[in-house]
Amino acid sequence: MALTAIKGFNDILANESGRWQYIELSARRIFERNGFSEIRVPIMEKTELFCRSIGDATDIVEKEMYTFTDKGENSVTLRPEGTAGVMRALIEHKLYAQDPVSKLYYLGPMFRYERPQKGRYRQFHQIGAEITGVNDPLADAQVLNMLSAIFREIGLDEPTLQINSLGCPECRPAYRTALLSFLDSRLGSLCDDCKRRYNTNPLRTLDCKVPGCIEATKGAPAMLEHLCPACDEHFGCVRRYLELTGTAYTLNTRMVRGLDYYTRTTFEMVTGLLGSQSAVAAGGRYDGLISQLGGPEIPGIGFAIGLERVALLLGQREFSSTPDLFIATMGATEREVAFRLMDELLKSGIRVEMDYEGKSLKSQMRRADKLKARYSVVIGENEVATCKAAFKRMADGAVTEAALAVEEICTAVLS
Repeated sequence: MALTAIKGFNDILANESGRWQYIELSARRIFERNGFSEIRVPIMEKTELFCRSIGDATDIVEKEMYTFTDKGENSVTLRPEGTAGVMRALIEHKLYAQDPVSKLYYLGPMFRYERPQKGRYRQFHQIGAEITGVNDPLADAQVLNMLSAIFREIGLDEPTLQINSLGCPECRPAYRTALLSFLDSRLGSLCDDCKRRYNTNPLRTLDCKVPGCIEATKGAPAMLEHLCPACDEHFGCVRRYLELTGTAYTLNTRMVRGLDYYTRTTFEMVTGLLGSQSAVAAGGRYDGLISQLGGPEIPGIGFAIGLERVALLLGQREFSSTPDLFIATMGATEREVAFRLMDELLKSGIRVEMDYEGKSLKSQMRRADKLKARYSVVIGENEVATCKAAFKRMADGAVTEAALAVEEICTAVLS
């Protein structure tokens, strides 16, 4: 029986990786423009980190984490999200002592055991960013502007920004009481998961995608109606900053997010093009997380972008690199000349391909077409003798003669 990949763990093939690189490079440009630096943290952490940060009553911890006992009898987990590991590193290495304001970004795989579906897999990839050390709503607005800028840089205008506030430990208990009172008479209409959430994490009932739960929770009280004065002012400032900078957004009072550590500003980038998997990026403020993990009282806010979903939005756009020049040859001596020329051009930063197997000229030109080379050149006995060749522009067949020298080829043909 042939070996295959594990279900939900997908190969990213060569014809797809160009799209991924384009997304990653676009994000890196925006991050660095905003003063962010890359951090790389392990894909495996102590299980306790995620139980303490994400919350024992979340679906991720209860159902989805890849957790096992290693040979040292330690419980370890493949990371299901990125923020907890970055905050662990911030605390462990006391990065806040080097600079009270930390601006970090990361890229890499995450792991959750859930039913694979379009844009949602057991190994999935995220690009994330975190600002710590700033309470001011201006930081929230910068993060939201930066997230919007990444999608503009990628060339996507379909995902739209939705925002909400989840309040803080001061105002959330009163909202929880109001929500429980509302849900009490509707328990019979909720799915089994939401009946369990009623006791453990009632806010998550508002995020359920089961049609019966959506109908049952219509008219539920909104967190925005229960914000304390400080949270209300904070959220009002975030909205003003967004309006000052022309960043479009809509309010989504049902947005609660799936992680326990979120407070105040929460947000998603949402599209209608991917079916039920509407969120392609999401995040929020997590002012109590760092102290909860054993660090000092430092606020933070961040987001993560799902690469698989963004790649789907880009559709069949072509991002793979194509050669500037394809060199075809007529014989063994000519292949040596061509190989030396290719090496010199490559060292000069020119993308070059040539035939490796001494195939017929017709086969070589078919290869040049398949690779979508900008130019092609045929090197035979005459070209070797005169040190000149005809360079053909593949798009329209126009021919330019140039010496078989890097400088002249670059000037006359590839400029």
